[in-house]
This record gives sequence, structure tokens and C-alpha cells, in this order.
Amino acid sequence: MKKSILFLCSLLITISSFSQTKTQKDSVTVLNEVIVIDTLTAKNEIGITSSKIIGAKIFENYSPVDFISSINQVSGVYALSGALNTNRITIRGVGSRTPYGTDKLRLYYNNIPVTNGTGFSTIEAYDLENLTSIEVIKGPKGTGFGANLGGAIILNTKQLSNSPTKFFNTSTVGSYGLLKNSLGFTHTQDDFYMTLQYGHLEIDGYRENSSFNRDGILLNSIFKLSSKSELGLLVNHIDYTAQIASSINQADFDEDPTQASFTWKAAKGYEDNEYSLVGLSHTYTANSKLKNTTSIFYTYLDHYETRPFNILDEYTNGFGFRTLFSGNLRVWENNLSYTLGAELYKDEYAWGTFENLYENNNGNGSLQGDRLSKNKEFRNQLNSFATVSYPITTKLIAQFGININKTQYDFRNLFNSGSVNTSANRNFKTLALPSLDVSYSFSNSNRLYASVSRGFSNPSLEETLTPEGVINPDIIQETGINYELGMEHKSDDNRLQLDIAIYLMPIKNLLVAKRVGNDQYIGRNAGKTRHQGLDLDWSYRFDLSEKIKLTPFISYTLTDHRFVDFVDEEANADYSGNPLTGVPKHKLNSGLQAKYGNGFYTNLTHQFVDKIPLTDSNSLTSSSFNLINIKLGYRKQIFEKLLFGVDFGINNVTDTKYAQSVLINASGFGGNAPRYFYPGNNINYYGSLKFSYTL
Repeated sequence: MKKSILFLCSLLITISSFSQTKTQKDSVTVLNEVIVIDTLTAKNEIGITSSKIIGAKIFENYSPVDFISSINQVSGVYALSGALNTNRITIRGVGSRTPYGTDKLRLYYNNIPVTNGTGFSTIEAYDLENLTSIEVIKGPKGTGFGANLGGAIILNTKQLSNSPTKFFNTSTVGSYGLLKNSLGFTHTQDDFYMTLQYGHLEIDGYRENSSFNRDGILLNSIFKLSSKSELGLLVNHIDYTAQIASSINQADFDEDPTQASFTWKAAKGYEDNEYSLVGLSHTYTANSKLKNTTSIFYTYLDHYETRPFNILDEYTNGFGFRTLFSGNLRVWENNLSYTLGAELYKDEYAWGTFENLYENNNGNGSLQGDRLSKNKEFRNQLNSFATVSYPITTKLIAQFGININKTQYDFRNLFNSGSVNTSANRNFKTLALPSLDVSYSFSNSNRLYASVSRGFSNPSLEETLTPEGVINPDIIQETGINYELGMEHKSDDNRLQLDIAIYLMPIKNLLVAKRVGNDQYIGRNAGKTRHQGLDLDWSYRFDLSEKIKLTPFISYTLTDHRFVDFVDEEANADYSGNPLTGVPKHKLNSGLQAKYGNGFYTNLTHQFVDKIPLTDSNSLTSSSFNLINIKLGYRKQIFEKLLFGVDFGINNVTDTKYAQSVLINASGFGGNAPRYFYPGNNINYYGSLKFSYTL
């Protein structure tokens, strides 16, 4: 009731600004009152390395709840979503073998690392409406952002330019009991900037036992101490509770995709999370030759999850710092650009499991019983990095970078502390991860680039432990080398955008998580894979008249990822040569944006996902599917200080039955069929009201 009152009050106050303007520099559409402050973007830290920015123009295609579809509009990226709280992001096939969640890439929030000590990221902890852009680095090219095999994703929050004080609000209602509200306040003066946003989201869900309820608050402020120095403060807190429907088998998927897994429904499985991030940053610009940004940060996660097989209670305390020096030096006849920095992340992960006595709880769901385990792990990860870029000619630029990674795990079993070999320390080998990029500009709007970079992936927590619950001393990190050739083209009037890249990335010491029981996995290094493919992004703006503009776009991904050397000793089978499990060969996102001078707009989007191999033997695949979404909207400046907008959208217009996420190599226990599928939503609707008031 309290949250409903907060929502109604915020709805009455006012809200959201949404008119758009294009920036020529990065071809990103951003909100008029918003800029991405230089010290918070990745673009200036990766030099000539290619990356893809998702801005307001892409966000506008989808519901403000639909974070995943925005990410999926980038070629080479495939995000699977079992529910709002169950997402897995893969980049060029890396991370596709992870049973749950996102790993093997690094996630940043305003340049603060928010990936935990074993490499897991929870993108569902962030509100899309708090972001102005998302930057995606594919592969280990971004040496300053971890050099992970999957790459990096940088989330950027909204930043005000020289605008006066504003209140803004967006309210959205829709199918499955959807109710979402985002209320914000921004203020700017000569030496101070601040934004404060509160968001609430609640939805019953398409499936049984799948409700989601989230509240979040974001404070972002910058204090200008002098003409050369500024101090930034970032506070982000999220509190959400989500029921868990879990995956279902083929027969249940065909019969009724809205049903939850039987045992998860009986246990009324759910997760309860509180996540906090506090970051303090200082930027000092001495001159064009030297600039430094240093951040210190603290993260906290309190997670409680009831599962049919046990109850998990865990918390993570994380802290660290990141410092970056950058500038230009005169070398011979040209300016050499450089970055030099380091990033330390340390966390303390404590977790325990308890009996779940739901079967003896008179149908009331989960009931905590006796303790089954108690563990703690201390995890340290240090990244040191440097890049130098130098123009060999006026058109040819070369960049060299290197990342040095050192990772350490210290595991302690506190439940069976008297047993032998129940605790262990693991120091992984220090890795040197170099990269070389070359860029040749035919003109201001045409660029050809080539890249060679080495990357790595740390094993997850489960992969580091043996079935007896101690650290496996034989597990080592995955490593690979990414070879990439690409072209970027845009027309002089910025109406045409075309990006094409081909790549080859052999990976050795493949980490394989094998399920040996309910929520119990063990890991091993099982062989080699070859990731190769093509990414293409194209868009063109047709100006049919002074008031009517049409922008079709295409994002296409072709993958040919295969096991090169993979023998499953337990199954006594050789899967070498098989397509990589969990990756569609073809993915196509396309659409059309139409804008009319009277304030109306229409966005039509389409997604095709090819079939996905579900087992290493390729004996079973998911079905391919097509999804069509449409969104209609209107915006109007009612008074000098008041903006108003309304939009209405339909998702899955054709009411397609499809699996929005899959679980690979699923095993059946107790005589039950393996549960591979997370059904996607059927046809559903939403509508939003937007207001912005300038004081």
C-alpha cells in the first residue's frame, strides 16, 4: 500500500523530458537536456578501439521495462531473459555456456566496476530510465575495461547540460499488472550539478509465480572545485523481490507456457535483493598533457533465495578504486595520446544454505530449516592497463595497449571447519593481455580498422569448487586471441550509418560447468572453441518532407562458433566440430522509425532468432522465432515550461510462442524430463504518460 501511495503521489507531481537531438560526434541520439559528461564516458579511454553506443534513439523503440531488447539491437550481442530477474548476456558467443546469469564480460556503472569477484554481473539491478546510454565493447579490445573475452558493457546515467531546475516523471501501465513510475529532479548551476531519481516497478508476470517488485533511488552529483578540479558523488540503491517460475520441459512448454516449474511453484520460490553502490570520484585537468580521474567505491549485495532443494542466504561486500591518467604528448611531429591506469576490486562473499521444509508447511511455501553449509570467500582482482595511440600519417593511426591481470580466491568452509582440506587459497597466474589496433581513415566519414587482442575469463565460483566443496587446484583461466577487421561509414549529412566487422577468436582451456545435482555444478577445462562471425549494423534516414522522416535500420549477426577440441569423458563422446551450445547461428533485428512534424511518431521493430543447440551433442535444438513490436507516440510543448507526451505499445504482435531463454545441457532428476525452456511473453500491451516541468 505504501508503494502504491508513493506511485500515485509521484504521478501527480509531473514528469519526463523526451525531445531528441542528434550529436554528430558519435551518432548517438540523446535527450535535449542531457549530455554524457566527458569524465564518465568510455569513449575517451579506449582510443581508436571500436565500440557501439546504445542511446535514447534505441531506447525509444521499446517499453521502459524492456532493457534486454535494447541490448539485443546491437549486432554480435544476444541477451536471453528468463524473467526480469533472470538475464544472460552473451557477446560473440562468449558466456553462452553459463547456466544462469551473465559472466565473462565486465560491467561498469559510470566507469565504476560492478562485476563481482568471480566475474558475474547483474544487469537487472539497474533501471533503464536512469540511463542516457549503454556502451558495448565486443571482445577483449578494451584493455582499460578488463580485457575479458566477452568484452565490457558501460552503463552511463543521465547528465544535465546548462539547463535550469526540472522535475520529470514517466508513468507506465500495461499487461500482467505492470505499473512503473520514474520520478526525477535535476538542478544545475555554475559549480554544481545534481540529479535525484526514484523509480518503482511492479508486475505480476506472464507466468505463474513470476511477480517482480523493485524500488530504486539514484543520486548523481558533481561539484566543481575549481577550473581544473571537480568532485563527483554517485549513490545507487536497488531493492527488489522477484518470484521464480524457473524453466520447464518441452511437454509443459507445448501444453501451457504460463505454468511454473512444479517444485518451484510448490515452494513459492523467490529471491529478495538489496543492492547498494556508493562511488566518489575526483577529476583533475592539469593541461592538455595530463588529466587524472580517480574513483573509490563500495558495493553491497544482500541476497536471499528460496529454492525447492534449499534456501540460499548470502551477502557480498565489495570495494576498490580506479585511477586513470590521460593526455597528449608531442612526439616528433605529431601528438601521442596515452592512457595509464589501474583498477583494484576486492570483495568478501559469505553464503550459507538451509533446508527448505516447504513440503511440511501446509501449502504456504518455503520454510527455513537447519543449516546445511556456511562459507566465505575473499576475492581480489587487479587490472593494470596502458594504451598509446600515435598518428603515423594524417590518415593512419596505430594504438598499442596492455592489461595485466592478477586474480586471487581465498575460500573458507566455516561449517565443516574441522574437516581436512575444506579451505583453500588459489592464486591464478598473472596474465599479460596485449592489444594492437590500426585505423585508416579514407575521409572524415569512412574508416577501416584492424585489431588483435588477447583476453581471458575467470572461472565462476561453482567452477572453482570440487563436488566435496573445496577449491579445485586444476582449474585455470580461459584465454583467447581476438582477430578483427571492420569498417565504419557514415554519410556527410549523417543520415547513413554502416558498421561491418568480421572476427575470429580461438579460445583454449574452455571452462565447462557440469551439473551434478540440484543447483550443484562442477567445472573443468575441457578443450578449445573457435568463435568466428560477422556483425553488421545499418541505418538510413529518409527525409520525405520537412516534417516526415523515416529511419529504417538493420542489425544482423552471423555466427559460426564451434568446438575445436572437446571430448566429454563421462559420456565417452567427442563433440569436436559441433556448433557451440547456446548460440543461434543467425540473429536479425530490424525496424522502422517514423517521425512526423506534428509531434507523432511510430516505431516498428522485428527480431529473428535462429534455432539454438541445447546439448553439446547437438541432438536437440530450440525452435527459431520471429517477434514484432510496435510503438506509437505523441509529444507536445504545451506551455513554455511544460512538456507532455504519451505513447502506446504492443509487444509480440503476432502472439508467437517462443523461448526467450534456454538452459543448455539440462539434466532431469527423479525421473523428470530435463527443463530447457523459459517461455517468452505472449502478446502484451503498455502505455506511458510523460511530463517535464522547468522552473
